[in-house]
Amino acid sequence: MPQANTPAPELPSSLQWLNADPQTVAGQTGRVLALVFWNASSAYCSNLLEGLLRLQLRFPVGLSILAIHQPKFDSELDGRLVLKAANRLGLTFPVANDRTWTTWQHYGIQSWPSVALIDTRGRLREVFAGDQHLAALDAAIAGLIDEVGGATVAADAPRRTGAEPRLPLSFPSGLAVGENHLYVADTGHHRILECTHSGRVLREFGTGHGDLVDGPADTAAFRSPRGLCLVREALFVADTGNHALRRIRLLDGAVDTVVGSGTPGPVREGSQEPGAALSLNQPWDITCAQDRIYIAMAGSNQVWEFDLGQARLKLVAGSGELGIADGAARTAMFAHPAGLAVVQQTLYVADSATSAIRAIQLAQSNVQTLVGQGLYEFGEQDGQRRDARMQLPMALALDPTSPVLWVADCYNGSLRKLRLGGGEMSTHVLPQPLVQPSALAAGAGSLWIANTGAHEVLRYDLDSGKLGRLPIGE
Repeated sequence: MPQANTPAPELPSSLQWLNADPQTVAGQTGRVLALVFWNASSAYCSNLLEGLLRLQLRFPVGLSILAIHQPKFDSELDGRLVLKAANRLGLTFPVANDRTWTTWQHYGIQSWPSVALIDTRGRLREVFAGDQHLAALDAAIAGLIDEVGGATVAADAPRRTGAEPRLPLSFPSGLAVGENHLYVADTGHHRILECTHSGRVLREFGTGHGDLVDGPADTAAFRSPRGLCLVREALFVADTGNHALRRIRLLDGAVDTVVGSGTPGPVREGSQEPGAALSLNQPWDITCAQDRIYIAMAGSNQVWEFDLGQARLKLVAGSGELGIADGAARTAMFAHPAGLAVVQQTLYVADSATSAIRAIQLAQSNVQTLVGQGLYEFGEQDGQRRDARMQLPMALALDPTSPVLWVADCYNGSLRKLRLGGGEMSTHVLPQPLVQPSALAAGAGSLWIANTGAHEVLRYDLDSGKLGRLPIGE
């Protein structure tokens, strides 16, 4: 690792710049440069990048940010996938894919996310590792600007390229289906849509601007909402960008915050009293059973339960440490749990970063891995559970007519199914490939698929095998 107060290594020509012309360290002279090392599938990185966007607004003249992506999964070697991730996160600064990890090695980075802070003269001053250092980053950036009297001059903003097309949906990442309605989390547009099963929009909840605001449907606001679940006359929302659990009263459309304050909270243990001051951390999905809402907390590698009757949060499983380990629920290890499905007394978890399907036996408070081997074990293989491989599974849904668990295998762009009761995993062939599917909902003889990377929702008829795109918002 380079020593502090020495010239920062120049960026290698091997970097694949995705949304801007090639950038250099020398080209940022006169401004503080934050070089952020990140990965598209990491909840930790999402938290840090969210904070860096705020710092960019706080220091619009004196701060430059360049994002260097390190691929973990094979699919992330493809710059198009990484560009979609950057667009989904709303990144406004230049992004490059470091496919050979060269920049990471030159800077001696040990983990993502990390930020290498370079002063106005191009000297490396400090490296911050982790997503919990925004206050320290803020202070360090302000100090480096003050060192030169605050006289930095902003250069022309880099020319942005590679924006997503303007479509009715933007990265839809949450679905819930009822007897008469389909609910869609239009994640990139920060809103929830109530539709017919055929895709006609009936109501819209949220202004479409990312914020945390309760109230009537047309003035309430969400921020990158994802998971959805129906409980009687209410739709609950995993409001991911606000690190909150929100509720929509379907009778009048009013929105309120059940738990969350808008900022990510730390890993917690045991039960927690409810209240707006209590924060969640990257809730990616929710599912409901018997007045209990289970929350996949990707940012803290845990699964929590919210009891609607007692209005109380309780830890279900996960020590908070990133990894894969079975056994007693509270000491078991998860890695960015992303999707949930509950079947009687078993809660199934799509554990995204380990490309695994886990099962939590709720009565016994025990965790078992069904498919998956480790943080860096992934692939695309069917067969017996010990041999099967996935690549970033993001969503689960129980087949309404058979003991089959459907799996959205996000990075493989495929629909997988796991037969319960010890059965094998297989790939379900569809009439078309999927593009980063991230949500599923089953009911009324159909499986709805959020084809997230293609900004659309598909309906798959389980009897006929017909797959069609819903004309939502068209």
